[in-house]
Amino acid sequence: MSPSSTGDSPLSAGTMTGAAGANVVRQFPLPNRDFTIEIPSPQLAASTNGVHSLKSPTSLKSARTPSFSREGILGSAQKARNLSQSSENRPDHVSNGHQTVHSDEGSINPLKRRNTDAAVDYPRRRATIACEVCRSRKSRCDGTKPKCKLCTELGAECVYREPGIKLDAGDKLILERLSRIESLLQMNMVGSNTMGLGHNSPNMSNGTGLSGDNLLSLQNPDGFVSIIPSGGLGTWSANAGSMSTMPKVHTNAALHLLQWPMIRDLVSRPYDPQILLQLEMAREPLHSLTKTPCVDLSNTNAYIEAYFERVNVWYACVNPYTWRSHYRIALSNGFREGPESCIVLLVLALGQASLRGSISSIVPHEDPPGLQYFTAAWSLLPGMMTSNSVLAAQCHLLAAAYLFYLVRPLEAWNLLCTTSTKLQLLLMSPNRVPPDQRELSERIYWNALLFESDLLAELDLPHSGVVAFEENVGLPCGFEGDEQEAVGRDDLWYFLAEISLRRLLNRVSQLIYSKDSMASTTSLEPVVAELDFQLTQWYENLPVNLQFPFTRAPLVDSVQTVLRLRFYACRTIIYRPYILAVLDNEQAVLDPTVRDCCTKCLEASIRQLEHIMAHHAGHMPYLWQGALSIVSQTLLVMGATMSPSLNSILCSLVPRREMIDQIINEVVMEIERYSVLSPSLSLSAEIIKEAEVRRRTFLSG
Repeated sequence: MSPSSTGDSPLSAGTMTGAAGANVVRQFPLPNRDFTIEIPSPQLAASTNGVHSLKSPTSLKSARTPSFSREGILGSAQKARNLSQSSENRPDHVSNGHQTVHSDEGSINPLKRRNTDAAVDYPRRRATIACEVCRSRKSRCDGTKPKCKLCTELGAECVYREPGIKLDAGDKLILERLSRIESLLQMNMVGSNTMGLGHNSPNMSNGTGLSGDNLLSLQNPDGFVSIIPSGGLGTWSANAGSMSTMPKVHTNAALHLLQWPMIRDLVSRPYDPQILLQLEMAREPLHSLTKTPCVDLSNTNAYIEAYFERVNVWYACVNPYTWRSHYRIALSNGFREGPESCIVLLVLALGQASLRGSISSIVPHEDPPGLQYFTAAWSLLPGMMTSNSVLAAQCHLLAAAYLFYLVRPLEAWNLLCTTSTKLQLLLMSPNRVPPDQRELSERIYWNALLFESDLLAELDLPHSGVVAFEENVGLPCGFEGDEQEAVGRDDLWYFLAEISLRRLLNRVSQLIYSKDSMASTTSLEPVVAELDFQLTQWYENLPVNLQFPFTRAPLVDSVQTVLRLRFYACRTIIYRPYILAVLDNEQAVLDPTVRDCCTKCLEASIRQLEHIMAHHAGHMPYLWQGALSIVSQTLLVMGATMSPSLNSILCSLVPRREMIDQIINEVVMEIERYSVLSPSLSLSAEIIKEAEVRRRTFLSG
C-alpha cells in the first residue's frame, strides 16, 4: 500500500537495515561547537578523528525533541563517503557517550583470532596460504616468502593469494553500498562528461563542512568518486559542477511542462520559458521606497515576539541572545544609522507581516504590513552596501526575506547577490570572520544558497558563485549566549532539514533535468531509485516533532505542513519523467516499472494539491516558489487526465472520480488570488485557467 494510505514512511521496506537492525549510538562530528546529538542508527559508518564533546541546541534553546540527527537529516553522505575509507584509516577509538570501541583487528571482527599470549608459539603443521604453483601441483607449500621451497627448486615465480577475510556486518554494509554506487556507474552516468569529471576526480570533504584543522579530506587513491552523493554537507570542489547546486541549464521549471505532449494542447500559444523572468524585469519598482520613512515604535515588543515565534524558524539568522544588545545600539542611534538599526527595523517589518497571515489575503492596493519599517531600513542599506561585515550581509539577507514576502523575487535576487559577494569576500580567508560571528556567517551563507537555488529552479539567472565556498562553511550548530538574555528560541531543526532537502532537489535537477541527463526510462531507473531512497532517508532522519504523518488530513503544525509539501514536491519531480514517457507513448505504461513510477508521481502531485489552503503555512518564505510548484503539478495532473492509462491511475488515488476536477478548480481559484501579487504569477494564473477550460472541452468532446 502507498504511504498515504498506511501512514507509514515511503519505501521503508527498501531502506537498508545494516546489521540486522542493530542500534548503534554515535556522535556526529561538528565544527568546534558545544553540541551533542546521540541517535540510534541502523547503519555502521566510519568515525571521524577529533570528535568534540558538543551540546545540542535543542536541549538548550529549543522545545523540539533532541532525538534528531544532524548527521541523519543532512542525509547519508557521511556514510557513503566514509565507505571509501579503507579499514587501515579507521581511528583507534570512537567515543559514543556510552562505551569506547577499540578498532584493533579483534574488536572490528570478533571472529578473527588473536594471539593473546606472545610466549606461547604453536608451530604450524601446514602453511595457511599455499602459493599458486603448489596449489596447481597439489603439493604441500611451506609458506616461505618471498619464495617457497618448491618454487625455489623449480625456479618458478612464487605468487600467494590474498587470505580470505570473514566479513562482519559493517563490512557487508560497506560492500552493499559500494555495489549500489557501482551499479550507478555502469548506467553511463559519466558518459559524455555529464558530470564534468576528468581523470583527476575532485576531492570530497567528509560531509561536515569543517574547515582548517578540522577538515578531513577523503579521496580514494584511484580517484573514485560517488556519482550520487547522498544528502550530506560535503560536495564536489568548485572546479567541477557541484552535484548539490542547480545546473546552469535545466528543464525543471514549471513552464517547461507546456512543451510536453498533451499539455501543450492546453494552451493556445507557445510560451518562452524565459517569459517569467522578462515579466519580473519589466515590473514597476516599489514606489513607497522613495518616500520619507516614518515608523511607529509603539508596538515593537509585539512585533519582536512575533518574529522570533513565527519567522525566525524559517531563516534562523537572528541571534536571540544578542538581540537586546542590537536593540540598545539601534535605539541609541535613533534607528538612523548602523547595521544594528537596519537589522532591528527589518525584524520589525517581518514580525508585523507575520501577524497578518498570507499576503494573498490582504486587500489589493493596501500597504502590506511591515512596509513602514522596511522603508526605513531601505534608507540605511546604501551604507551597508559598501560595508563588508557579517552584519552588513545579514542586513541584505533580511531585506531579501521581506522582498520574498512581498513576492518580488527579482529584487530579492539582487539583494542576495550582494549578500553572496560579501560572504565570498569574508570566506576567502578564515581570519576575516570574527569568532563570535562565525555561527551567524554560516547561517547567512546557507540562507543565501537556499534561496538562490529556489530562484534558479524557475528563472534563468546568473549564478552568484557563492557555492564555491560550500566545503569551507560548517553547518549551524546553535547560537551561544545567556539564556536569561534570550528573547526567543533558537529553533534550528527546520533550517537544517531544509538545507538537506534543497540539496536533494538540486541533485534531482542535475541528474534528471540538466541538458546532459539521460533520456530513456531504462537508464533513469537506478537513478530515480537512488534519489527516492535518499528522500526516504531524509524523512526517516527527521526529529520526531518534525516527522509529518502521511495521512490525508491537513496538519496543524506549520513546520510539518511545509516539510510535507516540500517532500511531495521533491517526490513528484523525481518520478515526473515517467509521466512524460507515457504522454509521449501510451504503450509505455505497459511496463510495470513505468506504471509504478507514474503512480508514485501522480500520488505525490495529488497529495500536494488536495488541501490547497495548506500552502499558506509557508507563504512567508515560499509563496512565489510554492505557487509555481503548484502550477507545475496542476499542469501535470491535467495532462494525466487526458491519457486513458494515466487517468485510470489518477482515479485509483482518490475516493471519487470527480475529486480530480474539484482539486483542479480549487487550484485555479487559489492561483487567481495570487495574480495581483506578481506579473509572473498573473501569467501563471492565466495559463492554468485557460488550460482548465481547454481540458474540459477536450474531455467532453
